[in-house]
Amino acid sequence: MNENRLKLIEDIEKLLNSYGGHDTQINPDLLEYMDESSLKDIIGSLLRQKENPIDQDWLQQFKKED
Repeated sequence: MNENRLKLIEDIEKLLNSYGGHDTQINPDLLEYMDESSLKDIIGSLLRQKENPIDQDWLQQFKKED
């Protein structure tokens, strides 16, 4: 696997770890079939999700009362 793809996978791991502080490690073999464009799309999606987190207060209004 080339260095570019390994760097992209490392970036994905860092983004995933920034969400909850978990130690996420991705087996590069699992992403072997993905091209660089697909890996960049994953990074873009993670960045968009990080920019627009779910508003927990807003979600609470839909919570079923006991």
